[in-house]
Amino acid sequence: MQITDQPHGLFVCHECDALQNISGIQPGNVATCVCCGSTLFRNPNGGVERPLALIIASAILFLVANIYPIMQIKIAGIEMSATLTGSAVVFFDFGNPVLAAAVWIPVVFIPGVIIFGLLYVLSSIHFNMGLPYTKPILIFASRVLPFGMMDVFLLGVLVALVKLVALADVLLGAGFYAFVVLIFAFAAAIGSLELHELWESLDKTTNRPVERKLL
Repeated sequence: MQITDQPHGLFVCHECDALQNISGIQPGNVATCVCCGSTLFRNPNGGVERPLALIIASAILFLVANIYPIMQIKIAGIEMSATLTGSAVVFFDFGNPVLAAAVWIPVVFIPGVIIFGLLYVLSSIHFNMGLPYTKPILIFASRVLPFGMMDVFLLGVLVALVKLVALADVLLGAGFYAFVVLIFAFAAAIGSLELHELWESLDKTTNRPVERKLL
């Protein structure tokens, strides 16, 4: 591991809880635990530019996917269309608010909070704006990340399509295609993020030492 003259920080290994002092590493390298050898963090090439670009793309796709219908159905001359939120509203209209919440919260609300929360944090870091509440927002976004289930919803939609095509004329809308691309863009954005790098950048704006356990 190549060491640079970047500021030092104390890190707690998420595998063995060993406390160790790790200095900054060069882009493209990985810091490993001196006790168990597990990965502590990586320093990706390009800084926050790549995740910021992917998050911006995800935000645009998220808006398109929620504004435009995901599909249009025509049965016996009757045409119906639904957006992502409209899909949850249908369950609410039929007297099942719990199921409506189970659809809307992990598919629309949580991904929206994560996408726009990360957009807020990454924009503050990249443009050196020092926006308030970036740390609480980053913590909250990282906590709710496992509860976003857009990919599960997409599988449900595909299963429903297989059954609907035999009963009605189904036309996929712009929202559906944006939603599919959103899943890949969002996954790429999350995969390119390094929480250590974000915390390091946020700590530089407040001049506080880095003493924490990686999320």
